[in-house]
Amino acid sequence: MKVPSSYREAEELLDSALPSDPRVKVKAMFGNKAAFVNGNMFVGVYGNDVFVRLPEAGRKELLREKGASVFEAMKGRAMKEYVVIPRLWKNRPETVKVWVSTSLVWVGGMPAKAKN
Repeated sequence: MKVPSSYREAEELLDSALPSDPRVKVKAMFGNKAAFVNGNMFVGVYGNDVFVRLPEAGRKELLREKGASVFEAMKGRAMKEYVVIPRLWKNRPETVKVWVSTSLVWVGGMPAKAKN
């Protein structure tokens, strides 16, 4: 399986949407950029897509938006808690920030992952 390289525009959108929070750590995931809180990924880039991790109600709400979809790093293998933000929202960075902040709050409340 070929993993797509991240698009600069998607990385810039991610960077602009990340809250200034000392718990947020940015690192590579799937050969792209992702952000973690307490060791748990909450937002990332995959090719030209930005995705967020959300609770069920948030996923349902975001998936009603045109262009949103369940995130699949591998075709047919959905990462059910993650939703791809519509690409058209690159012109709506404030809307993206709201979803990224929502993700941070939810994932930030999860137990920290043990370090390997």
